[in-house]
Formats: sequence, C-alpha cells, structure tokens
Amino acid sequence: MKSEADPAPLEADGSDAGLTTSDFDYDLPSRLIAQRPAPRRDGSRLLVLDRASGTVADRRFPDVLDYPAPGDVLVVNDTRVFPARLLGRKPTGAAAEVLLLNPVPGDTSGRSWEALVRPGGKLKPGRLVVVSDELQVRIEDQMPDGGRVVYLEGEGEPFELIERHGHVPLPPYVERPPDPEDRERYQTVYADAVGSVAAPTAGLHFTTELLQAAAAMSVAIARVTLHVGPGTFRPVDVEDPREHALHSERWEMTPATAQQLNAVRSSGGKIWAVGTTSARVLETTVQHDGRFEPGSGWTDLYILPPHDFRGIDALVTNFHLPRSSLLMLISAFAGSELVMRAYRHAVQQEYRFYSYGDAMLIL
Repeated sequence: MKSEADPAPLEADGSDAGLTTSDFDYDLPSRLIAQRPAPRRDGSRLLVLDRASGTVADRRFPDVLDYPAPGDVLVVNDTRVFPARLLGRKPTGAAAEVLLLNPVPGDTSGRSWEALVRPGGKLKPGRLVVVSDELQVRIEDQMPDGGRVVYLEGEGEPFELIERHGHVPLPPYVERPPDPEDRERYQTVYADAVGSVAAPTAGLHFTTELLQAAAAMSVAIARVTLHVGPGTFRPVDVEDPREHALHSERWEMTPATAQQLNAVRSSGGKIWAVGTTSARVLETTVQHDGRFEPGSGWTDLYILPPHDFRGIDALVTNFHLPRSSLLMLISAFAGSELVMRAYRHAVQQEYRFYSYGDAMLIL
C-alpha cells in the first residue's frame, strides 16, 4: 500500500458521450460499507482527485484545508435531519411504518404530511397506525406515485410529537437499528433548517474546530439549504440514465448568501461545494454570467455527463452507490472514466463507503 500523501496518476481516455447506467456500476465488497461513523468526525480518510493532472492522493480529512486559498468559500448545506421514521402498529396488532417526507403545501398545522408507508398494500386511506398512546397516524389519501397523505393525531405540537416518538431514518445500507449516537452523528455540526430525511453526508466530517480553522485562514463559510428526500438512495433502474427522473427537493439561497458568493466570484476566489446537495443548489441558482440569484423553491435538477458547471470550482463528497444519480453528478464534474478509476482505487485501498464512510475531494 502506498503512502497516504503520494499522488498516483489515473489515465482517463474515455468520452462521456453515449453513457449508459451500466457505466456507473462497480464492485464493492460489503465489508467496506460503513455501518457506524468513525470515532471522530474528522477521523475519516480523504481521497483527493485532481481533475487537471488525473492524479489521486490518499490523505486524512483535516488535510482538506490544505487546498482552499484565502478568499475562497466553502458552501455547506445547513439542512437538519428530523426523526421522520414512525414505527407503530395497525389496530390488528400488525407492524407498520410511516416515513414522513414533506409537510403538505398550504397546511399550517404541521399535521398533514406526504409520506411513504409500509406495508403499502395494507395501509389504504382511512387506516390508522398507532405509534404510541400520544401519537396516531391516519392515512388520508393515496398519491399517484404510491405515497400517502397522512394526518398526525395526538395532543401536543406535531414536531414535538415527531421528535419524541420518531426514529432517525438511517439509510437502507446501514443494516442495524438506530441508536442514541445516531441522533448526533447523522447530523452536521451546522445543521439548522429542519426538513431532511437523509443527511448531507459530505458535511458529517466537518468539526467546529475545522470550520474555525477555515475562517482563521480567511476561507469563508456560506450556507444554503436543500432538504434531502429518500430519492437520494433510489438507484437509476433504466439503462438510459436520461430516462430517469429525480424527485423534487426543497431548497433556499438567501440574499445574503448570494451576495457573499458573488463577492467571492468578483474577487477571483473559488467556490468549494461541500456535498452534492450544495452543488445542486449552486447549479440551480447560478446564472449564465456566473452570478447567483437568491430564491427558494423545489428543484429536480438532474446532472448527467456532460454538464457545464458554472456554480462550483471544487467538490467535497462521499462515495456514492453504484448506478446512482449522485455518482453521475460527480462523474459529470470530474469525468466518468476518471471517477470510476478513482473508485476502483478507493476499493483497493479499502476506503469506507457511503453515508458514514470516508470522503473525496475533487479539485
């Protein structure tokens, strides 16, 4: 095994034209899928991929600050994961599960939600899921995509009931029940805006101390919000990736953040996206002249190779599932052949993969 700092060349000789979903497949031993976070947030490894030279270097995550320069900005997604998984029983006693997704637009009570349910064939409109003596979930309607509209019944403020009785919605490849540690570790240190059912996992590696160190070297921190939905784990199951559709997710960029990013651009600084979710907000809001427009709404932006990136200069990310839209996004940024070679290197070097795994920096 080579040293942690030695760059190795990766030759990229393919074109992104005419790609199929199979081009984004790779073999991953199950032992490399991280089931728990590293003992320390910043204790993970960092694979650094340089697009210009085609080299990789094996580093540690705190080394991420070796690369930005004074005047650059790290853009983080400040969404907060909420305990969206409600486990209960039908009145018959059979187990049932409700995964809350989004509040129903226009509902101000906080009680009407779009949700996924299990077992889907049994939980028809009118059925009830008893979560506890304090909280019941009534199925109100069925949506065209198979989801449900549900209503939270119980005494007390709805979000307090969710916090008290909900469970952390760990990804399906974490094959264990959530434990108390997950409430803190499946959350970034800067999480603020409640609304995600999955963490923006590239940000999980940052500590308060690392962010303070960035500020001390005049690297700014900018916040955007994208509430991550369960579609982030959905594989692309058609061979032509252009036929796949992403579920929409809520985003926001404040006027202050847009002003901050435009000032960085005007002064020649670089924009470092922390995570594919931050990258999607930046690519959603960037204009043809490279300036950012504030706003909020829903985005289903689906980034495939080739894509003309205007909003980011570098990307911090985790390792993503085979045949996933997120793997396609980073391949659009760095080139499919180069990314897949980097992934093979990561497997050979036994990096830890997925949400609780190691990180990657694409320069």
